[in-house]
Amino acid sequence: MKHLLAMAGMLAVGIPLHADVKLPTIFSDHMVLQRDTSVPVWGWADPGEKVEVKIAGQSAAATADDQGNWRIDLANLVPGHTHTLTVSGKNRMQIKDVLIGDVWLGSGQSNMGMRVGSSNDVETEKANANYPRVRMFTVASGTALTPQQNCKGSWQVCSPKTVVSFSATAYFFGRRLHQNLNVPIGLINSSVGGTPIESWTSMDAQQKTPKLHPLLAKSAQQAKAFDPKNAKAQYDKQFKSWTTRAAAAKAAGKRAPRKPRTPSRPELSSAYPSALFNGKINPLIPFAIKGAVWYQGERNSMPDGPAELYRVQLPVLVKDWRNRWSQGNFPFAWVQLPNYVSTRDWPMIRESMLLSLRTPNTGMAITIDVGDPKDIHPKNKQAVGHRLAQWALAKVYGFAISPSGPIAAARQIKAGTVTVKFDHAEGGLHAKGGKLTGFEIKDTTGKWHPASATAEKSEVTVSSDAVTHAAGVRYAWANDPECSLYNGEDLPASPFRFE
Repeated sequence: MKHLLAMAGMLAVGIPLHADVKLPTIFSDHMVLQRDTSVPVWGWADPGEKVEVKIAGQSAAATADDQGNWRIDLANLVPGHTHTLTVSGKNRMQIKDVLIGDVWLGSGQSNMGMRVGSSNDVETEKANANYPRVRMFTVASGTALTPQQNCKGSWQVCSPKTVVSFSATAYFFGRRLHQNLNVPIGLINSSVGGTPIESWTSMDAQQKTPKLHPLLAKSAQQAKAFDPKNAKAQYDKQFKSWTTRAAAAKAAGKRAPRKPRTPSRPELSSAYPSALFNGKINPLIPFAIKGAVWYQGERNSMPDGPAELYRVQLPVLVKDWRNRWSQGNFPFAWVQLPNYVSTRDWPMIRESMLLSLRTPNTGMAITIDVGDPKDIHPKNKQAVGHRLAQWALAKVYGFAISPSGPIAAARQIKAGTVTVKFDHAEGGLHAKGGKLTGFEIKDTTGKWHPASATAEKSEVTVSSDAVTHAAGVRYAWANDPECSLYNGEDLPASPFRFE
């Protein structure tokens, strides 16, 4: 009975019954392994079966436990030639064209998933994409009810033919690292459009965070209230209406409306807490990585977010992933939401991202000036990837450059004047375009007033003729704000507020 239960458990998480030695899909041809650290190689075999792993002159063995799981930790690997990873048990597997370098995980929603083929200057990017030592693994699996042990996907070598399908943000990030470090770069793209951060965080981590309990309770109630028959009946009505409208649109030469989705259990929705963590993140653990980059937040800016909760959720996700990878506080950076005309609360999400920098070894690419006011999916992903790499080169690899644009660190109020001190003001602060704009001062009644500002070295002095006693200051506090403050490396300042 115990053996049957173990078999059922393995089937439930998508692991095939044992006979031959098997590896997770992430271990496949053209892969990149992380350099200069312990590298886990793991998989499944018959209980008690001896498994041997060989690569780059190293050889190590392990015995599968009574559940058929085995793991071998390789010693520090050094970049160099192309290698073959050989795994032997009762059968023999060879993973070919393996490189050793740095591996970065890229995750989030549609702006991380957006492909190079949809970004600016596609034809130029294709023509120049001759980087065979840059590879990308795209996770193709979807949501899951429980943490999965394997996923679908494949590694692709960067070339003019393949690059159009690469995550643009991850690719432009990795390309700059490769150009500056001259080591192979492996990029893992695990992203899904329109998804909230709670779907990417383990249920266990969220359950241990009291401030997230109301959100979890709301989701659980929705799952409990789901009626398959009613959902099917409603879908049938929507589908019938869609068919009529789609036919009319076709006859008029217009784009058809979006087809309604087939109903499914709420727990399998890509918006349900932990559903994407289970299906698209857990299968990657404990694959050795250098760090992670994150582009998400749009979904959590919606009224049912609420946006302010994001300052709790983002640090929880970072700590959760770090704990599960057991690689210490590996580097983790995110993209602060860019400028965009919307009724959603993007300033609050941006502030939550800013406050989340209190989490050790994290960074932020400020993109307030490279969005598209009319498009939630801005095409200038080159700038986004460049700025993520700017942080990594400065903070992870020790390059003598500014890690980001200016970040407000402190303020001092004297009557109606506020002086703001900035970090990352390398090269001095200045106004791009000749005049500082986007600053406001709050008076003692709580009203905000447009303000004039001047920059000198690492400080900005802000004042308004309408305010004699200041109670706060803020900058670029709007969905699509005026922004003019930059440092000497032409990187924009983050929106902020002090109240």
